[in-house]
Amino acid sequence: MQLRRQRTIAQPAEFCGFGFLTGADVTLRFLPAEENTGIRFQRIDLKGSRPIPATLEYVVPRQRRTAISDGEATVELIEHAMASLAGLQIDNCLIQLDGCEVPGADGSSMGFVQVLLDVGIVEQDALRSVLVVRQSSRHATDDGQIEIVAGPVSRHTLVVSYELDYGPGSPITPQRLTFEASPENFVSSLAFARTFILEKEAAALKAEGYGSRVTEKDLLIFGAAGVIGNQLRIADECVRHKILDCIGDFALLGCDVQGHFRAYRSGHNHNHAICRQVLAANASGLTLQRAGWAASVRRTERGLTSRSQLWPSWFMTSTKNREMDWYD
Repeated sequence: MQLRRQRTIAQPAEFCGFGFLTGADVTLRFLPAEENTGIRFQRIDLKGSRPIPATLEYVVPRQRRTAISDGEATVELIEHAMASLAGLQIDNCLIQLDGCEVPGADGSSMGFVQVLLDVGIVEQDALRSVLVVRQSSRHATDDGQIEIVAGPVSRHTLVVSYELDYGPGSPITPQRLTFEASPENFVSSLAFARTFILEKEAAALKAEGYGSRVTEKDLLIFGAAGVIGNQLRIADECVRHKILDCIGDFALLGCDVQGHFRAYRSGHNHNHAICRQVLAANASGLTLQRAGWAASVRRTERGLTSRSQLWPSWFMTSTKNREMDWYD
C-alpha cells in the first residue's frame, strides 16, 4: 500500500492580524522546514526563545483554546493555524510570530489556508508516520454532558463525527456532521467555519480584559435571537468549526491518524485528553508505523495551489469581481 510523503511549503508565507485575547497586532510567518521537523512555533519577540514543538507534551491547560509552552515562551490560540497545516497535510513548518498569540483572523482557518496555498506545497523524501487506532478509547465528563470516543475505521483516513446540542434554550440549533479528512474536503467544507460564542460569554471575557478589539464582525456572536451583526456562511457552520478545532487538536499527535473520532459537545481540553488516551492505547510498534496509509489526495503542486478548484461554490460566487467584505 502506497504511503504518502511528508510535505512542507515551497517558500515563506506571512499573515498579519491582531490577537483575540490581547488585542495586540501580530505578524505570523510560516517557514519551510526540513523533513521530520514537525510543526514548531517560535516567539521572535522574546530574545533567545527556541521553537516550541506543537505536540501534546507542550500543551498547557487553558479554557476555550489550545496553547503550548516551553520555558518562558507561551503561544496561545494555535488551533486554527494547526488545523490549516493538518488540513492541507503540511507536516513540517516553523511558525514565527512576534507576540504571545496567533492572529485571530476572522475566527476561521481560511486566512491561513489562503497564504499557504499561495506559496505552494512540496513533497519531501521522508514518509509520514501514521497512528492506527485499533483499541477504542473514551473520554467523558462525570455528568455525561460531554463525550468523545475514538475507535477503528475501515478506511485509511481520519474520520470525525461531531454532534452539537446545547439544549432547547440555546440560540445555536442542534447540529451533527461527519467529516472524512483530505485536503480538498478540509478547504471546501471546514476552513471557512468561524469560531462562535454566546453574547453573555463574550461580555464576561471582555469584563476580564480579553477581546478588547474583537467585534461582532470578527466572529460569530449569538444573542437570544441568533447571530448578532453578522451572518452564517452555512447553516451548520458551528458544528463545522468544532470539527475544525478537532483537526487542529488531533494534529498535536504529530502524525497522521487512521481512526474514527465521535464527539458530543467536546472542547479543546477533551480533545487533548482523548489524544493522550489514544496514544497510550495504540502506541505500540505495530500501530505507530510507516505503513498502511493511503494518500487521500495525490495532486500536483499546481492543483494544490489552485484556490478556485478547492473553495466551496458559495465562496467563489460571493467574492467574484469584488473584495471580500468579511475577511480582514
